[in-house]
Amino acid sequence: MRRNIIFVLMSMEIMFNAVGLAFITGGSRWMQADGQIMFMLVLTLAAAEVAVGLALVLQLYKRFKTLDLDVLSKLKG
Repeated sequence: MRRNIIFVLMSMEIMFNAVGLAFITGGSRWMQADGQIMFMLVLTLAAAEVAVGLALVLQLYKRFKTLDLDVLSKLKG
């Protein structure tokens, strides 16, 4: 099974958005601002994940000229 690293990163972003939505709805349900504060933390983590993911994608493409995750098995020392 061939997996693409872009799909993995997109899936993580969708999960981060779902967690953020859960915090917002929970905070509005109990009339607390904590949900919005946690959502800002989730956005910060998502931005950091995008930066690290983009760096990994660029290095993977630069080294192996592909974005296939199965190529990473070549990295084993």
